[in-house]
Amino acid sequence: MSGSDQSIDPVKDQAKEQASSTAEKRNAFTELLSAKKKQPKPTTESSRTKHTPRSENPFRTGRDGLGAYIAKPETYPSSVVVNHNEDFVAIHDMFPKSSLHLLLLPRDPTKTHLHPFHAFEDAEFLVKVRTEVHKLRAHAAAELRRKYGKDSAQEQVRQAALIAEPPPDELPAGRDWEKEIMCGVHAVPSMNHLHVHVIAVDRHSDRLKHRKHYNSFATPFFVPIEDFPLAEDDVRRHPTQEGYLKRDFICWRCGKEFGNKFTQLKEHLEREFQEWKRL
Repeated sequence: MSGSDQSIDPVKDQAKEQASSTAEKRNAFTELLSAKKKQPKPTTESSRTKHTPRSENPFRTGRDGLGAYIAKPETYPSSVVVNHNEDFVAIHDMFPKSSLHLLLLPRDPTKTHLHPFHAFEDAEFLVKVRTEVHKLRAHAAAELRRKYGKDSAQEQVRQAALIAEPPPDELPAGRDWEKEIMCGVHAVPSMNHLHVHVIAVDRHSDRLKHRKHYNSFATPFFVPIEDFPLAEDDVRRHPTQEGYLKRDFICWRCGKEFGNKFTQLKEHLEREFQEWKRL
C-alpha cells in the first residue's frame, strides 16, 4: 500500500491536535512569565543614591579612611581639618569619644602604615611627633577654655582678676586645661594609618556607645605618647592577653566601679561631666 493510501485514525489525530494546542498555551504562558521576570526595575534618583557602591563614598573606606586627609588636607574645611603642614595633619575625629577629640596624622610615607609601637622606636621621628602633639594639645586646651571657661570656677577667678581695679599683685593662673587633655595611641589601632589621639578626659559623647569605646581610653589599652618608646617587656604590647577591653567599667574621674553596667556608667558620666566643667 502506497503512502497516499494509508488510513487516517481520527482519534489519534484529535489527540495530536490537543497536545499541540496545550504545548502552544504552555509556551505562551512561559514566555509571558519570562518576559515579566526579565524586565529591569525603573531607575530613580533615590535608588541610585541608595545603592551607591561603597567605593564611590569617600567616607565609607573602612580602616583606610584616614588616608584621604593625609593625601589632600587642603580640600577639607576647617571644621574637619584643624591644621596641616608638610609633616602632619590634624583633624577632628569623625566619631569623637569626648567633647573634644582630635587626631594627629603623620604624613611620612615610611611610617604612616606602621604600628605605633614600631614607628616610635625611631627616636628622631618620635621627637617630631611629640613636638607636634604638644602644639595640638595647646590648641585643644584653648578650645576647652573657649567652650567651658564660663562654667569653670578657676577660670572665673582669673577672668575677674583680669578686669579688677586695681589689678592684683599676682594674677591667678586659672585652670590648667592642658591637664584635661590625653595624648596617646591605642595598643591595637582601629585604623590602618598611624594616628595619635588628642582627646579631652571628659568622655562626654553620644558616640561613646559600648564597652570597647570606653575601655579603649580608660585602661592601659590607651598608651600615652610620653611613655614611648616602650620597653620590650611592657605588658601593653600584649593588650589582648591582658584583656583590657573586657575589663569592668571604672569611672575615669572618681574611680567608682560599675561592673558591666554600661547604661549606669553613661548616666554617671553625664553627672561627672557637669561637675568637671565647674572645677
